[in-house]
Parts: sequence; C-alpha cells; structure tokens
Amino acid sequence: MLVVVRHACEMPGALHDVMLVLSRKVGERILIGDQVTVTVVRITGGGVRLGIEAPPEMAVIREELQSDLRDHEAPPVGRPGERR
Repeated sequence: MLVVVRHACEMPGALHDVMLVLSRKVGERILIGDQVTVTVVRITGGGVRLGIEAPPEMAVIREELQSDLRDHEAPPVGRPGERR
C-alpha cells in the first residue's frame, strides 16, 4: 500500500505551495513519469544516498551546483560512476 501525504511547502524559495512527501526504505523506488526512477540506495544518520536513472539528455544535478553551472555555461552531464 502506498500512502501519499501532501504538505504545504515551507522551504525558502520553493516554487510550489505543495510538496509531495513520500516515505521509502532502502531499495525502494519512486517513479517520475515514464523516464525517471529514483532509488533509495543508502540511509545514514546524516543523509540519504539516492540513485537516479534518467535519459542522458535530461540534466540531473544537485541544487547547489546549479548556479555554478550557469556561471560557466557548461551543460550538466552525468556519467555512471561520476559524483556530482
């Protein structure tokens, strides 16, 4: 059974009023449309490691790197095994 909870987004600078909040365990996945899969790879005390499968033409980057990439006008490219 999947339980979906919608919370009012309280994050500064958020683009939307509502955020979909899901609970997942290690090894479980979230599907975004037909082309993106997010897998919970590892959970530690201070963070969560996610695996993201997406088409190569879709940019997948950490939010804090977005302004750096804009400054250098380099297209974000992720390759298997590359850390970003």
